Amino acid sequence: MTEPEHAFQYAILRAVPSLQRGEAINVGVVLHCRRLGFLAVRTTVDRRRLGALDPSLDVAALERHLAGVERVAAGDPTAGAVSELERSERFGLLVAPASGLVQPSPVHTGLCVDAEATLERLARQLLDPPA
Repeated sequence: MTEPEHAFQYAILRAVPSLQRGEAINVGVVLHCRRLGFLAVRTTVDRRRLGALDPSLDVAALERHLAGVERVAAGDPTAGAVSELERSERFGLLVAPASGLVQPSPVHTGLCVDAEATLERLARQLLDPPA
């Protein structure tokens, strides 16, 4: 007997070092599965690739921002009052355009049995540099 699949939503987080140029590099994936009570983010910062787009980019600030995003998704109290919101509300905030430097993709949907494994697969597919 196969396990039931559950609907999930995800968005890609993209670093856009220069809004004028509009170039972006994927730096995170946010995945929410309401039925499984799951909300998490995977992030990665490729300093070399980002430096090629904008050598003056404050990469440390980007890393701090992404760490904050991870804390919000996890419901970590150090993220402030937003961490107390329900998972779906936190997901909505995480995928809403709010920053010039980190911009979310449109929200995509899918089906999964294991949300954690699905997030790891998406992170490998979408965050690792092209071969």
